[in-house]
Amino acid sequence: MKTFTKSQLALRNGQDREEIWVAYQGVIYDVTDSRLWRNGKHYEHWAGQDLTDELADAPHTEKVFERFQQVGVLGD
Repeated sequence: MKTFTKSQLALRNGQDREEIWVAYQGVIYDVTDSRLWRNGKHYEHWAGQDLTDELADAPHTEKVFERFQQVGVLGD
């Protein structure tokens, strides 16, 4: 899989580009087609970021990421 930097991930926030991506545990997922991520926002969470630390506050488990395509990994 391709490696992306945090800066490259940040551009996929639904505002700067059409892609809407989020990272979880080092893997980047494409959530563009999810109706819950319209305009790059999902409740109080913003796309283009690593959401690993935020999952503890979510009403769902990490299994939610199984629905989305993996597009790469998060590098330095």
